[in-house]
Amino acid sequence: MAFFHFCFDLSHYGVIEANFYRDPVWTWQRTLILSGFLLCAGAGQAIATAQGQTWPRFWKRWAQVAGCALAVSASSALMFPDSFIYFGVLHGMAVMLVIARLSAPLGRWLWLLGAVAVALPQFVQHPWFDTRWTNWVGLVTAKPITEDYVPVLPWLGVMWWGLAATQWLLARHPRWLVGATGAPAQGLALLGRWSLTFYMVHQPLLIGGLVLWLQFWRTPS
Repeated sequence: MAFFHFCFDLSHYGVIEANFYRDPVWTWQRTLILSGFLLCAGAGQAIATAQGQTWPRFWKRWAQVAGCALAVSASSALMFPDSFIYFGVLHGMAVMLVIARLSAPLGRWLWLLGAVAVALPQFVQHPWFDTRWTNWVGLVTAKPITEDYVPVLPWLGVMWWGLAATQWLLARHPRWLVGATGAPAQGLALLGRWSLTFYMVHQPLLIGGLVLWLQFWRTPS
């Protein structure tokens, strides 16, 4: 993710030439990164419910995600006033986490629901969903102009699959999900425990460092 965003920053500031909106090299990377996010978020809900997470604790974490989503909207409006992020990955996750929490007891039915959610936008689109107030659902006839767009459909299906897969692992192979972390992976484990913080901090640091380099150290061509 950090590599993808840094390359986007390099393109935005004219250091490299890349089309992040149409080139499959970048669009497929985005799809894979986003899928990883939502699979892990679904897995997290499976573990949280299995450990008896209370609703107050859920809402505390949810408020952090929703608050960061608002911060992303505000900061992106400064950088991209004509295409700011109004329903990106954190906005989508805020909605989908509530649905995942409520639907966690459905168990194996989550596999089927996930498949329906992923497939539905391919067969059902309507202009009514094309407005900014309704396109968060995902049944749009054209993708809106925004720097990040993660509607509930089809992406809820990916979160449901992460939830269902982890419930299956917890029921049949719980040892696969526990155990000490080896030394080479401890850094990644630390980032995993602070994933939201890393997500919010990495871009300001990357952009700030790039701007400083362009301003003071880049050799004029």
